[in-house]
Amino acid sequence: MDLKAGLWQQQTLKLAMTQELKQSIELLQFNSQELTAFLEEKALENPLMELNSNFVKTMDPRAQRIKKSKLKQNQDKENWIEQLAVSVQQLDDYLIQQLPADLTEPEKKIILHFIYSLDENGYLYNIDLRQVAQLYGADEETVEEQLDVLQHLEPAGIGARSLQECLLLQLERLVPANERAEEIIRQHFQLFADKKWKPLAREIRADVKEIQAVYDLVQTLNPKPGASFASEKPAYIIPDVIVYTEQNGLHIQLYDESVPSISYNEGYAKKLHSAGDQQVERYLQNRQQDYQWIKRSIEQRKETILKVTKKIAERQPQFFQKGPAFIKPMTMKEIADELEIHESTVSRAVRGKYMQTPFGTYELRTFFVSMIKTAGNADASSEEAKAAIHKLISSENKQKPLSDQEIANLLKTESGFVISRRTAAKYREQLGIPSSSKRKRYD
Repeated sequence: MDLKAGLWQQQTLKLAMTQELKQSIELLQFNSQELTAFLEEKALENPLMELNSNFVKTMDPRAQRIKKSKLKQNQDKENWIEQLAVSVQQLDDYLIQQLPADLTEPEKKIILHFIYSLDENGYLYNIDLRQVAQLYGADEETVEEQLDVLQHLEPAGIGARSLQECLLLQLERLVPANERAEEIIRQHFQLFADKKWKPLAREIRADVKEIQAVYDLVQTLNPKPGASFASEKPAYIIPDVIVYTEQNGLHIQLYDESVPSISYNEGYAKKLHSAGDQQVERYLQNRQQDYQWIKRSIEQRKETILKVTKKIAERQPQFFQKGPAFIKPMTMKEIADELEIHESTVSRAVRGKYMQTPFGTYELRTFFVSMIKTAGNADASSEEAKAAIHKLISSENKQKPLSDQEIANLLKTESGFVISRRTAAKYREQLGIPSSSKRKRYD
């Protein structure tokens, strides 16, 4: 084998991943909150970049002076109630207000210990009565008595140490009492919860219909008695894109009100330029380039998101006209090929972003669904199959609920969807629908 050292000239094309390109890619996949945080960080580093929030506006106090009498006349009297502060009562305060007045100081300390140990649902998980007794120098009987006091307060079921105990506490307050329900929950809770009702009926010598009645009663109870006192405010999703329908078709609007806009601090730049220092000039030049790059990247991000969402709307007209049940199969590669961009660019453009539609707000990834086979070789999406499954189960005979195999067979004969039993079971579980044995009723 002849091996010789030599020099050869070769010309190749290579894409260099510069820092600017890397950050531009990251900027595309940012959602509104991440983009805002990024711009705030850059504004701290770059004195030539100013952030202008769309929600905060400056006010001239001289121009905004209005007499109180005139202000009162211009107030919207119909919406005055919206100006009131929201008052949320805490669970511990609500329980303390119900404590008996004749409690001794040691007893009060023990019951307060229980109240402050409740979780957000009103449960006393991982509580050891023996340790509580040792902590407050009391006997276990006294501790159990104070726990009983707590469990008799409102709301019913508070202070339970398990779901079983929570349901029992609520059943014990029923008037008239339901002894059969108390017996089943107290002694046969696992069989009842697993819906093994025929063995349970034989064990307690009762009819299955009687157990069904107990099940219906339990459904009216509250498994989380403390949840209504939760003080957390709901988090609302701000859409990145808004789609609305008009007579001449769909209109798509990029919603970026939640993201601050950026502007160039011309006054600061002129002030530093006047210094005549070469190092300052180089610094300003770098900061100016950084600002221009960020501005271009933001515009490019908007353009890419708008292009992708427009293409989604073009490919999913039935969704925007009739609703989510009519979504069609679509992949990111199809969108990427039509826009002549890379599939990863589409993936970054839809990551963590939401679209407001006439039927609600949806994550952009929701519109990319897999395709399933149909008897007529037509395109059908998994969402259409799920909607058909939901419709079948909603209209089934509850005494003889459909099995997963029966669902698969009916989908093929009635809707033309060709799926296996395992796929039917997967879609049913994704819809949050229990199996046929759990759906069966005996009345």
